[in-house]
Amino acid sequence: KFFSLSLACLDQMATSKAVTAVVVGLGQRGNVYADYELDRPELFAVVGCCEPVASRRDDFVARHPGATKHSYPGWRELLKAHPRQRVADVVVIATQDQQHKEPAIAFANLGYHILLEKPMATTKADCKAIVEACAVNKVKLCVAHVLRYAPANRKLKELVASGVIGDVLSVQHLEPVGYYHFAHSFVRGNWRREDESTFALLAKCCHDVDLIKWWVGQPVRAVSSFGALVHFSEANAPKGSSDRCYTCSVEASCPYSARKVYEEPVRAGKTDWPVDVVAQPPDIEGIAEALKTGPYGRCVYRCDNDVVDNQVVNFSFEGGATAVLSMVATTEKLCERSTKIFGSLGELQCHDSKTVTHFEFLTKKKEDHLCVSPPAATRLSGHGGSDWFLMDSFVHAVQQDDASLIPTSALDALESHMLVFAAEQARCSDKVVHLEQA
Repeated sequence: KFFSLSLACLDQMATSKAVTAVVVGLGQRGNVYADYELDRPELFAVVGCCEPVASRRDDFVARHPGATKHSYPGWRELLKAHPRQRVADVVVIATQDQQHKEPAIAFANLGYHILLEKPMATTKADCKAIVEACAVNKVKLCVAHVLRYAPANRKLKELVASGVIGDVLSVQHLEPVGYYHFAHSFVRGNWRREDESTFALLAKCCHDVDLIKWWVGQPVRAVSSFGALVHFSEANAPKGSSDRCYTCSVEASCPYSARKVYEEPVRAGKTDWPVDVVAQPPDIEGIAEALKTGPYGRCVYRCDNDVVDNQVVNFSFEGGATAVLSMVATTEKLCERSTKIFGSLGELQCHDSKTVTHFEFLTKKKEDHLCVSPPAATRLSGHGGSDWFLMDSFVHAVQQDDASLIPTSALDALESHMLVFAAEQARCSDKVVHLEQA
């Protein structure tokens, strides 16, 4: 439904009042969502921002001048200045994982519709509290399970629902994180420690769990899970290595070298992610200084990380279907998911964001289904264009007061998060967890 609206009716919708937004948290995801304004200024207007890092606020308002009117170092300051009335229709909450609950509930209490970066929160109680606050205040909650919006994933769901492969027996789904992406985010970066962020499955794969549940379409009966931190520890440090890549005698032979990951792209003229996370402006002098003194210059074998670098989750569904999710850190591909769905009459495969292949047992024929694409010039091309579809559907849902345009409801997102917590419980206890006991 939302694809047909997004791609066929944009001109018709252009005459409607733009949805106004405040963005809380100006990291990568907050900036991505805000850039929908640059794609569709007649539909979406950023009128405020909240971010403790002054240079980020300055860069943001330079890109989104409308945010100057309500620019604050934090969301509490915004609400203190405007305690009883909204300054926008919606709030985009893209703070760190452990900082979602308080602003989500505070903005819901004032009647803001909410786009909440995944994961919803880092505890079951906080997730439930957010959903309850949005329900009580009758505001729309869109959890950024961005993979639900991927054209290929929606094509998989469409084909499963059509019955062309019969009954679903099993799903295999791989999330290849990418060797340098994992080192950047989960060894050196913000998601490296459970006590500072959350466990890896929730941070990285909560929307993969959501996809599997959605595709199968049956309640999950039980889960098991295995995983560990295998590679990125001091026990695997190369002989002669040091605490920092800049002073390391074996840096040239290490694929995880910070100088390779961050300096080489800058010299080649590439200054977007992950380089722009390390230094601002992301020039060679700034990057060099950051690698000499900051967290991103540390040896990947001598960091304080503790999250797993590989994990599998096994799902048993009511009715007998099964599924397996594999998350692997050390891969060539970067977050390019691969999926196989096996049915009684055929199977589906998807290894990129553009094509789903259907093999029919009866005729022994294969058919490729090409997937729709976002506008060619969009600035929201991440996740195979899913970022654009997410923002487009959320904006139209608010504009038309139609929650059905958000593919994953608040309760649906909550159920998926509960599955993730159950899977981690299974891994930590080394036991099968039955959902009625989770």
